[in-house]
Amino acid sequence: MSNYSCFNFEVKDKIGYITMCRGDELNTMTRLFWKELPEIIKQADKDSQARVLVLQAEGKHFSAGMDFANFAGDNNPNKKDPARMREAFYHELLELQDTFTALEKCRMPTIALIQGACVGGAIDMVAACDMRYCSEDAFFKIAEVDIGLAADVGTLQRLPKLMPFAHVKELAYTGRKFDANEAAELGLVNKVFSSKEMLAEEGKKVATTIAAKSPLVTRVIKKQLNYARDNSVDDALEYHAMWNAALISSKDMESALSAFAAKSEGDFEDLAELKSFWEKEGLVP
Repeated sequence: MSNYSCFNFEVKDKIGYITMCRGDELNTMTRLFWKELPEIIKQADKDSQARVLVLQAEGKHFSAGMDFANFAGDNNPNKKDPARMREAFYHELLELQDTFTALEKCRMPTIALIQGACVGGAIDMVAACDMRYCSEDAFFKIAEVDIGLAADVGTLQRLPKLMPFAHVKELAYTGRKFDANEAAELGLVNKVFSSKEMLAEEGKKVATTIAAKSPLVTRVIKKQLNYARDNSVDDALEYHAMWNAALISSKDMESALSAFAAKSEGDFEDLAELKSFWEKEGLVP
């Protein structure tokens, strides 16, 4: 298990568990949180040991969102020109957005398991995952409007792809809290379970099923679905044809067909480990 300040990470039976470990602090998103999460995802992408990632949390609540200490003012009396400070903030915001976009763009499917509060930035985060499941005690709130902000790291961009547009508008404008059943009715979560324990058990079953498939095929499926969401049908069909022509493995197909006939699981290789040019040349210690 790899330990970070805000997370624990381990790979077990081809499933990568990313666990927020600050339950006593409601798993709020400190400055280190924004640094550590993309590092974990990048490492999982490179190592190729996990075929699916499960994002979960210790404690009563999934996450109460942004740690307000992140908004502490700058008391430096020698501040730079406001326009230059805003330009720098623009780049900082893009970095924060990339933290959650990493979940959307990584090579493997991602599953969020949500209990208790999923508030503010936590909604930005789970919206970037491929699937979301929750327990009955879960509740959700696009809270940024209550502190004078517009949600700015993915909620307003991704939720309209997951939920009816008018409902997204109402929830974003009002900051109204909504419960697990409403989240399921609106399409935000795939399914609601009776307890945190049942959530973990059933979430693991889904992850185990995915991990038993060809990781090359699930990689292609994820890439195609995300592309189809954002492009026309004609463009998505052509894009899919190119990816299938380039990446579908006859070896994986044979294994999958044999396993199907035998009512067993196929035997598939992991994805190749990713190495940068510098690593291949031995220039990275």
